[in-house]
Amino acid sequence: MVAKLNLDRIIGKHQDFPKPGILFRDINPVFRNPDALKFIASEFSRKFSKTRYDATAGIESRGFVVATAVGMKAGKGVIMIRKVGKLPGPTIKKSYDIEYGNATMELQTDAVKKGQRVLIVDDLIATGGTAVAAAQLVEELGGKVAGFGFVIELAGLKGADRLRQMGYRVESLVVYD
Repeated sequence: MVAKLNLDRIIGKHQDFPKPGILFRDINPVFRNPDALKFIASEFSRKFSKTRYDATAGIESRGFVVATAVGMKAGKGVIMIRKVGKLPGPTIKKSYDIEYGNATMELQTDAVKKGQRVLIVDDLIATGGTAVAAAQLVEELGGKVAGFGFVIELAGLKGADRLRQMGYRVESLVVYD
């Protein structure tokens, strides 16, 4: 059993980064702490214990760390959803809007099998654009999104609410207004 941790105390806070008026929540101290990684894996394992899923997908790049920890705890493989141009072989792509423009994510066409249930995880949910694109990629390949897990939720930006309104289950470990 992993001891209960207060992730908020471990998450770094950087005022005025990347620009004045922004309080940046830094997950890097969490990743450097093996007890925090074990706690994250255990908490998501507990929260999704009654949810059937076949693989854990991480969103580039910090989501890979979360997906690996969760996948290892659950005995599941890890799928990488990456920025465009980073994956070899045939891929599908999904473009989406972000705060300062647009971006494109991609997924290898053989990464998700038809009917496969995928738990999508990332370090942070803000506006939700990246998470929605990740879900669309999984579903375009015939997979089903079993849920979303985020270490940090920035509730004021409504991304998690957006996912919930779309019918997805969302679990966040630390929620900031």
